[in-house]
Amino acid sequence: MKIYTRSGDKGDTSLIYGERVSKSDARVDAYGTCDEANSMIGLSLSYLRREDWPEKQAFCDTMHRVQTILFHVGAELATPQGKEVKWQLTQGHIDELEKQIDSWDQELEALQNFILPSGHEASATLHTARTIVRRAERSAVVVKDELNNPLVLTYLNRLSDFLFVAARFVNKMTGGKEIPLRADV
Repeated sequence: MKIYTRSGDKGDTSLIYGERVSKSDARVDAYGTCDEANSMIGLSLSYLRREDWPEKQAFCDTMHRVQTILFHVGAELATPQGKEVKWQLTQGHIDELEKQIDSWDQELEALQNFILPSGHEASATLHTARTIVRRAERSAVVVKDELNNPLVLTYLNRLSDFLFVAARFVNKMTGGKEIPLRADV
């Protein structure tokens, strides 16, 4: 099977179950933005070197699980209203994020003010992934009345929190420096 199909050459694409829509459709924007966030998470992980953090594997495994679930969130967004979603997002997936956020947060210093995306390359890139997830969430809100599963919005909202804490955790584990927002500029 070839990677190119030529079926989208005129500006349309297929949702799951074959319904054709414009590539500018709000659903396409939402799942495409999830894909973009997923790629940014992958880029972030590529910056983690053994010499920076020898015990990074558990963190990477957690992030790979999140990437897999985010891929499925995209599939939920690409499934037309009323059609069966083959792999549904559940409350358990949201609970997993919250549990991990709480676990990492216990190891971090309490925030006294906002921080700038900074520090280790992996951390700064996770902050970028977080902002992309926020954009995916805004895009998903546009089609919220067409979603088969309202948990998509909850998952995206929680995922941005997860990525924020993950970025801070990476800085802690790698010695990356957090830069607090200063009001005196």
